Amino acid sequence: MIIEQFYDKGLAHASYAIVSEGKMALVDPARDPQPYYEFAKDNNADIVAIFETHPHADFVSSHLEIARKTGASIYVSKLLGADYEHKTFDDGDELKLGKLTLRALNTPGHSPDSVTILLLDEHGKQHAAFTGDALFVGDVGRPDLRENVGNMTAKREELAKQMYQTTNNVFKKLNEDVLVYPAHGAGSLCGKNLSSDTYSTIGREKSTNYALQDMSEADFVKTLLEDQPFIPKYFGHDVTMNKAGAAGFEESIKAVPHLDSNSKLEEGILIVDTRPQAKYKQGHLPNSINIQEGGKFETWLGSIVGPNEKFYLIAENADVLNSVIRKSAKIGYEGNIKGALLPPAVLPQTSAQTNLDDFTSNPDKYTIVDIRNTGEVKAGKIFENAITIPLPELRERKNEIPQDKPVMVHCAAGYRSAAGQSILEEVFKTKVYDLSDAITTFAQVTH
Repeated sequence: MIIEQFYDKGLAHASYAIVSEGKMALVDPARDPQPYYEFAKDNNADIVAIFETHPHADFVSSHLEIARKTGASIYVSKLLGADYEHKTFDDGDELKLGKLTLRALNTPGHSPDSVTILLLDEHGKQHAAFTGDALFVGDVGRPDLRENVGNMTAKREELAKQMYQTTNNVFKKLNEDVLVYPAHGAGSLCGKNLSSDTYSTIGREKSTNYALQDMSEADFVKTLLEDQPFIPKYFGHDVTMNKAGAAGFEESIKAVPHLDSNSKLEEGILIVDTRPQAKYKQGHLPNSINIQEGGKFETWLGSIVGPNEKFYLIAENADVLNSVIRKSAKIGYEGNIKGALLPPAVLPQTSAQTNLDDFTSNPDKYTIVDIRNTGEVKAGKIFENAITIPLPELRERKNEIPQDKPVMVHCAAGYRSAAGQSILEEVFKTKVYDLSDAITTFAQVTH
C-alpha cells in the first residue's frame, strides 16, 4: 500500500494517490493532471478510480480529463448530480483496489453531497479517511458555500446542523488511530481554523479540534457559523465547473491568446498587472489592478475579479506570464483572459509615492482605508478612525470612501494594499497612497 499526498501551497490544496497491486485511485485531483500520470508511471500503476469528495469551490479538478485519458471511473455521491459519466458512491458502497477496500461515508455539512473515503487495509482494518472538506486538521468545512450553487443547495444553518450529525455520528465513531487526510490546510478559505499540519488522526482531532468537542447542536451551529472568512467571487463558479467537468488543462492554457507587448488593447477591459508593486507604481496602463504574482495570486485574482469578467494579463517576463496563466487556470479563469502580454514600452500612469514621515506626523490629514479581512479587523484596528472595507469588496464599495482628503490604504503586510491603491487611484480625484510594508511598524506600536 502506498499513499501519496500532493500539496499545492498556493491554494493550500491536498490531493491523494492510493496504490495497491498495480492499481491506483486518486482523491480530489488538482487541475494539472501531469503529476498523477508521472506518479502512476513511477509506481507501475494504472489509474482506475477517481474520487471527488464533493464539487469543490476553491479549485478546478481534473477528474474528467483524467477519466477520459485513462478510462478510470469517477466516483461521486448520487446527491452531487454530476453532469459527466460517473458511478455513485454513497454509504454502504465499496470499491476493491488491489488488497485494499475503499468505503463510502456520507459526511454532509460543508456541502450536502460530501463523502469521505474510508480506506480499509488488507485485513479489513480502518487505516485512513480521505475527508475532503468535511474534516480538516483543527477544523471542519464551512457550511456557507452552497446556498446558491450546485445541484443541491442548502442554507448555512441547515448544513451546520448536518455537520453536527456528521462529526458525532461518523467521525467520532472511527477508530482513534485512523489517519485523517483532508483536502486543505492552513491558508484555505474553506474553513476558519485550519492547521498548517497536512494530516492528523481521529484521536488527535477528537482531543484538539474545537468542532469535535462535546456541545449542544445549538452551540455547535453558533460556533461554526461565526467568524468564517470571506467568500471569494470565484467559488460558486468553480462548483458549477466541477459539477460539469472541466476541459483539459494544457489545451485550455494553449487557447489563451498571447499578444505582442505593444498591441492595442480594447478599451474598457480590465488589466491585471502581476508585476512587483515597485515596478507597477513607476508605470502602468490605465484600468489596471496590481495583483502581484506570489503565493496566493490565484486566490486574490478570484476574489477581486468576477468569474464572468474578461481581463488582460500582464507579467514582467515570459516565465512569470506562463506561471500566472497556469494559476488562473487552477481556478477556471483561463477563459476570462482576453490576452496575455509582457509590459508595453509606454506605461503612461504612475502611482503616488508615499511620504512616510508626513503620514507618521500627520495621520489625521489622511482618510485611512483598512482593507484587511473582517476577522483581522475584529482582532484589532491599527488606526482607530480607519474606514474598513475588505479588499474583495473594495471595487464595489469604493464610493463609501470620502475624497475630501488624501487616501492612505493599508493591509497587514503590504501585498494587498498595492492592489487596493491601484483600484482606488484609477477612479479617485484625490491622491491615493499605499502604506505598503511600513504597516508592520505601526502594527507593532499598536499591539
